[in-house]
Amino acid sequence: MLLHLRITAPHDRTDAVVALLEDCPGTAHVAVLPGVSLSPVGDLVMADVARESADALVAGLRRLHVDRDGSITMEAVDAAVSDAAARAEDLAPGDGSDAVVWEQVVRTTAADSTLSVAYLAFLTIATLLAGVAIIVDSAVLVIGAMVLGPEFGPLAALAVGVVHRRPALVRTAAKALVVGFAVAIAITVLLALVGYGLGWYGPEVLSDDRPQTGFITAPDRWSPIVAVLAGVAGVLSLTAGRSGALVGVFISVTTVPAVADIGLSLALGGGNELIRAAVQLGVNLAGILVAATVTLAVQKYLWHRLPRTSPRVAEVGARATR
Repeated sequence: MLLHLRITAPHDRTDAVVALLEDCPGTAHVAVLPGVSLSPVGDLVMADVARESADALVAGLRRLHVDRDGSITMEAVDAAVSDAAARAEDLAPGDGSDAVVWEQVVRTTAADSTLSVAYLAFLTIATLLAGVAIIVDSAVLVIGAMVLGPEFGPLAALAVGVVHRRPALVRTAAKALVVGFAVAIAITVLLALVGYGLGWYGPEVLSDDRPQTGFITAPDRWSPIVAVLAGVAGVLSLTAGRSGALVGVFISVTTVPAVADIGLSLALGGGNELIRAAVQLGVNLAGILVAATVTLAVQKYLWHRLPRTSPRVAEVGARATR
């Protein structure tokens, strides 16, 4: 598992950057293109690095202030046919699937927690789908709504912000969650009232037996367990770069369906249903957030104590900043 680093280094730090890369056992394919960068001005340095070594290298580059006076970009390498790449992966401590590139995690969660039109649209559509699922008692529509919902992004960002002490990220993620749920509920209430006014359904849809979707508002002792497991799995899939595993997380936790049920209950006057849906939503959100935060904290504690680079990597960065 390799990452491609593309570094724009000021002329006076290019040698230090190259030394940093060459002293890392997980580095392969180092290339330097002097003076090719126009904005910011500097030299272009490229390298393929084992995922296990990327976090320490980025930290070393930040100590050289390359992030301030130049740039650092990372992208995944789908395949590398090279003996040097194989040696880099063998020499890098740990396993690539367990490696955490914290800068990548922080920036990914920050992007996923932005309160954008697309985020609001996906969350609202998912909530409306879940509302239809409750009315017609369709498990298929519930699953579709759960997969479509983007709310795990802000939840993960909240956990990352807490663990890495980034209050701005915490505020952004909290805003996305609160505003997103508020908008989704408001639109669901409005459209539910329209359907009620047209005579398509009545308050009885909240009290009728729903064998396919009744679990949405049936919090029990298993609800926090499922939420905690989903939070752990979600964070692990995020830090390991395995986005496919997130689909299972989305399907397992009924956050969006609970939000939809809250909207329908507000529109149709289902007081008891509203309370149950709110409890289900609160249990799921709290369980995911606590589990995600603890998982990230444990990963950070353990990963930062592994010998991820050769001893000279830190010396190069420290020497260059003196």
